[in-house]
Amino acid sequence: MRESEFWMLMDDEFGEAYAAVVARSQHMGALDGRTAQEAVDAGVPPRRVWEALCDHMGIPPVRRLGKDRPLRRGPVDE
Repeated sequence: MRESEFWMLMDDEFGEAYAAVVARSQHMGALDGRTAQEAVDAGVPPRRVWEALCDHMGIPPVRRLGKDRPLRRGPVDE
């Protein structure tokens, strides 16, 4: 998972404004007491941070993949 995907999942789950608050305020034992923001900044893989946050916040598995988005279609090579 890229960091940009992590932030997209955060926005999907919490909303753009609240996602930043959650990332800076929830200290998690699974991340050695760091917040999600601190962990990402320290180089912890974003997938690990996301999974720790989901477990900490009680996000059910069905919502951990984010919102469905339509496929983006590019030009067709002929």
